[in-house]
Amino acid sequence: MVQTGDGLDENDGLNRRSVAEFSGVFCEGSDGAPHGHGLRNSLSHIKGAMPKNESQTPPLPTMGNEWSIRKRRPVRRKNIAPLLKRLEADLELDLNVDGAFLEMAEYGPWTVVFVERVPLVVEVPSENDERFVFLTLRGFLSHLDALKWVEVDHGAIPFLMNGADCMVAGIHGAESSVAEGDLVWVRDMTHKRPLALGWAMSDAEALIENTKGKGIKTVHWVGDDLWEME
Repeated sequence: MVQTGDGLDENDGLNRRSVAEFSGVFCEGSDGAPHGHGLRNSLSHIKGAMPKNESQTPPLPTMGNEWSIRKRRPVRRKNIAPLLKRLEADLELDLNVDGAFLEMAEYGPWTVVFVERVPLVVEVPSENDERFVFLTLRGFLSHLDALKWVEVDHGAIPFLMNGADCMVAGIHGAESSVAEGDLVWVRDMTHKRPLALGWAMSDAEALIENTKGKGIKTVHWVGDDLWEME
């Protein structure tokens, strides 16, 4: 949720109609993914309703301004096996990419792995230059039982889809292994669909119990360039 004092609910800067528009995006489609109908229009509507802070310092380079895909090339599974194994162990999942067409590319400071031309895995550096291997949001659509999730209420959805950081006021649950500094995925508490990736600023218990402040620094969200990438 947007950082504005004690946090915002769905009536701060957004009316109930705006929030209702977003609930349809996360209903399950025929492919199991959230519907995309009206997504771009809804994002435009929310961006216009977001509070403005003219005193903010210029943001660090993020997706959508200075980043582009570079050096995209096919890759053999054995060449990225250590990376995939680390991901499977950390999130307790089975990627099952045997026989799939795999590619690797650079995306800003990130490394992206494409499976059948869909970006499903990323390697992301932290502020301390530690490398984290994680699924993209499209990757989590097929692995809703993966670890490292944080759960938010309905009022947080439009803010997260605009790329805002997540405030603890909107967090209602977190997987027990989540620790401060972890890369986590944010899901909605009703449909369990992925909404965003970001850095946890506290451990699971604090994220749930605290009522003020920022909980997750968002780095990837539904509707951004990585979500739309092919």
